[in-house]
Amino acid sequence: MMQLKMNKITCLLLLALLSAGCDKKNDRPPPPSVTVAKPVISQITPYLIETGNTVAYNSVDLVARVSGYLDSYNFKDGSVVKKGDLLFVIQPQPYIDDVIEAKATLESNIAAFTYDEQEYKRQEKMYKKHATSLAELQQWLATRDEAAAAVKSATASLNSAEITYSYTHVLSPIDGRIGRHLIDPGNLVGNGEATELASIQQIDPIYVYFNVNELDLLEIRKLARKAEFKSSQINEIPIEVALQNEKGFPHKGHLDFVATELEASTGTIQLRGILHNKNLKLLPGLFAKVRIALAKPASQLTIPDTAIMADQIGPYVFTLGADNKVHQVHVTTGSTENGRTVVVKGLKAEDTVIVEGIQNATPGGEVTPTETTSA
Repeated sequence: MMQLKMNKITCLLLLALLSAGCDKKNDRPPPPSVTVAKPVISQITPYLIETGNTVAYNSVDLVARVSGYLDSYNFKDGSVVKKGDLLFVIQPQPYIDDVIEAKATLESNIAAFTYDEQEYKRQEKMYKKHATSLAELQQWLATRDEAAAAVKSATASLNSAEITYSYTHVLSPIDGRIGRHLIDPGNLVGNGEATELASIQQIDPIYVYFNVNELDLLEIRKLARKAEFKSSQINEIPIEVALQNEKGFPHKGHLDFVATELEASTGTIQLRGILHNKNLKLLPGLFAKVRIALAKPASQLTIPDTAIMADQIGPYVFTLGADNKVHQVHVTTGSTENGRTVVVKGLKAEDTVIVEGIQNATPGGEVTPTETTSA
């Protein structure tokens, strides 16, 4: 009887263990969820995208061209100035005196010339009446010509004195934004050297410089020949620019310059674009992305740009097989527009791409897919 009771207890224990084992197997979590989509044929413009920097359209360093004590500066540091605005005044009085002296010398020489001219004409009339000698007439002719030369010399001296005086009032040569004043009033400037006073940069319009590598250059030249493009039409090529914190390419402009040769050390050629900058949002020295359309929009295979990752080999995506196993596929990408990136090589239209929940997928692992058509 005791033996039969022990056998029943053993059977119950075995059943309990088997039941526990079955429960553990049924508790295994399902594969992680991901969202998948098929590549979409979209109308995409092929772009060349490069990085560059903004540069002032015009830049001027203001220097003292005369010697003297700085009387004043007449602007607010960092303000916008117009061409012709008075910016600095350098001790003008000594140069005003030079102008007054030059004017007096000129007036004296004019008076002498007037007298000599009248006397020469009087001598000329007398000579015709045989009332004076030829030598006397020639003497007055020489005197008159000498006086005329003195008038020319005095005129030049006055012009020089007036120009030098004008240097005491430093005017803005361009429209632009002026930096801080570098010399305070009361300091001696221009004493044997060109003392820098401030700098002005014209930033409307503004340049953007960028480089294109040799392969891209060859492709561009190929497309240009196909389109029968002439170098004189360079200003007709639009460009779009974006700063680091901007979405899209909000700044519009056009190409302005292409260097004549590649830089051998870098294998690139320099290009320059020009942009309107009415609100002065763009400043010199900013990092910028530059986009140039290479052709008209065309039908191309695209996927959401968020589905693309990269490793040391290059861009890749996760695709899904018939068994819901994840596969890593390296792709060749093209232009990106409106959140979609062209896939030039590596995918087919019937492939299934993981577009959301990528962090849950690992190559070779199994996932639970949910298909979307909005990606």
